[in-house]
Amino acid sequence: MFIPDAATDPMLRSVRDQLHLRNVRSIVVVPIRAQGTIIGAIFLRTEREAAPFSDSDVRFCQVIASLTAKALRNAYRFEAMLRDTQDVGKAQRRGEMQRIAMVAFIRRLLDRYTRTEDHMWAETLLPKASDEELERLVTVAMQVLEKEAEG
Repeated sequence: MFIPDAATDPMLRSVRDQLHLRNVRSIVVVPIRAQGTIIGAIFLRTEREAAPFSDSDVRFCQVIASLTAKALRNAYRFEAMLRDTQDVGKAQRRGEMQRIAMVAFIRRLLDRYTRTEDHMWAETLLPKASDEELERLVTVAMQVLEKEAEG
């Protein structure tokens, strides 16, 4: 919105006294738009003794509003990228903790297994174990790893 002379503009008749007290001559209001929504505005005014805004002044304000909207959009994207990066970092740390817990689990399991006398013969018994039982043990081990990774 561009009002070159606020004192004579019919739209501002109801606030003319307030404008006179504030010594206002011309007014420029340019919306700042982001994704089709107005998120703010640039409001400028001149004093009665000053020259009114020109068309080039209004265009300049529109350029500034557009650049402001782009800067705000880029700031929002940057913050979103930071949040995503933090989420990825958390997922990576959790994966690392799971791997550490898995290695610790396997190391302890092997340590205990190798302490027995008949550990060399155990491999011959492996085919007798049911697939169902092995799956259950793997599931339990993965649940333990999940809990360990949580901290």
